Amino acid sequence: MDHKQILTDLKNKVYHPVYFLSGEEPYYIDIVADYIEDNILDAGEKEFNQTIVYGKETDMITIISEAKRYPMMSNHNVVIVKEAQHLEKEIDKLEAYLEQPTPSTILVFCYKYKTLDGRKSVTKKIKKQAVLLESKKLYDNQVPDWINGYLKSKKYTISPHASALIAEFLGTDLSKVANELNKLIINVPPGTEITPELVEKNIGISKDYNSFELNKAIGTKDVLKANKIVYHFAKNQKDNPLPMTIGILYSFFTNILNYHYAKDKSRNNIASLLRINPFFVQEYQVAAKNYNIKKAVKVIEYLRDYDLKSKGVNNTSATPGDLLKELVFKIIH
Repeated sequence: MDHKQILTDLKNKVYHPVYFLSGEEPYYIDIVADYIEDNILDAGEKEFNQTIVYGKETDMITIISEAKRYPMMSNHNVVIVKEAQHLEKEIDKLEAYLEQPTPSTILVFCYKYKTLDGRKSVTKKIKKQAVLLESKKLYDNQVPDWINGYLKSKKYTISPHASALIAEFLGTDLSKVANELNKLIINVPPGTEITPELVEKNIGISKDYNSFELNKAIGTKDVLKANKIVYHFAKNQKDNPLPMTIGILYSFFTNILNYHYAKDKSRNNIASLLRINPFFVQEYQVAAKNYNIKKAVKVIEYLRDYDLKSKGVNNTSATPGDLLKELVFKIIH
């Protein structure tokens, strides 16, 4: 099941004896586990019928013992195992319990940052007898759409520039992204479109000095703007580490090459090919005019060279700021 179906069932009071919540993306694991922790039992029932343990501090025999216990003055006994990935070596011991789980118990495993070994018999048993969530981490290019959907569920909209800005700055950690979005919308009335200006004001991400704007300045060969951003990055290296900036530029120029090689250069096809919002296709059209295939390939060579220099290879004295200034100069000229 995906997390939406699991939550729908829980809200409809359709409960299962065992939930195994696993995967690289902890956000959805936390959402399901938190709902169970907060909503299955009322405050009076929780005192005697809800147990929360941590994988580092317990073992599977203790967990199964808790799961076999019958509830007191309640319909359900809830046992939640957080950080269950630390029980990886003991997971086989769950197999016998899955054969005959206690009907009144809701046993929840939060198995973060990992997935089960599909070759093991216990994994097959979990897939058959339990509710299994496999929470996959999003790719970088999927985060803006996730931000759009999250805000839509809260009755907000967001501009493509603003969602790209947040995604670039916060990355793929959905818990972190959701936390920042929640802080933002506290100060903004429902129905408002989230703009780069609101992002800068409420999250602290500069709308003018970021890698997204650096790509745009380089793509249009706006020397003045690119140099302003480079200067800002040099003064704020902690927030703008050179390897990350180089990585974003590498993706940008790889996409320029992909644009050049695309036979169908229609807006929708390029958006699909580059996995970007159609709103940004025009930026690649402009960049492709300024950087032909030969130049784009040369830029990628520069990026690889300066990535090594940023890590100390063939570089004994240049600072990250100096390296970025050199790199951007070579790219534009």
